[in-house]
Amino acid sequence: MIYENLMHVRQRIGEAAGRGGRNGDEIVLVCVTKGVGITQIEEAVKAGVTDIGENYIQDAVKKFNAIGRKVKWHFIGHLQTNKVKDAVYIFDLIHSVDSLKLAQEISRQASKLGIIKDVLIEVKTSEEATKYGILPAGVSNLIEEVSTLPNLRVMGLMTMAPIVDTPEKARPYFRRLKELSQAIATKKIENVRMQWLSMGMTQDFEVAIEESANMVRIGRAIFEG
Repeated sequence: MIYENLMHVRQRIGEAAGRGGRNGDEIVLVCVTKGVGITQIEEAVKAGVTDIGENYIQDAVKKFNAIGRKVKWHFIGHLQTNKVKDAVYIFDLIHSVDSLKLAQEISRQASKLGIIKDVLIEVKTSEEATKYGILPAGVSNLIEEVSTLPNLRVMGLMTMAPIVDTPEKARPYFRRLKELSQAIATKKIENVRMQWLSMGMTQDFEVAIEESANMVRIGRAIFEG
């Protein structure tokens, strides 16, 4: 089932990319394994998954110990500063930086390992009180502050659209992130690359891709029947 689901998701990614004049191979599929067991993850990896996304550090530690570095690891949940040490060690890309304090701790822990950690800035493009992220008006200032940290590199932006009854209603939130990315790119801030737009999940990834997402986070469409 996982193999068939994955092939279907990749087909949908390719079709959505094609509508925007892009190739589906340009889109990174982050396979979200929240609540998914190690056996299923290993099956997904055998089916061709190369990037794993996790929401919780304690779950990620167990899964990382079992699976290791044969995949790239993405942290996509809310990151608390007391969990940063493990996050910096395990994850190749942290999607959810939304404060200078968190960025400073990531840089500090990365310095201990002698590495530079790639991160995305999480932007709250909707008004939902339950969403994390920095508001669009503060993104540019935060990035300029974060860009000075020695062991951290900003590689793009991430957002979560609100849950809506049709994917089309998510489009304005994805478009807002794209516009922010373009505006920041024109500033040519040192140590900042707007390489990644991480947006779109099972319920809305096709619209996100049409709005220039090149990294989508999909779990249910892969693991559920």
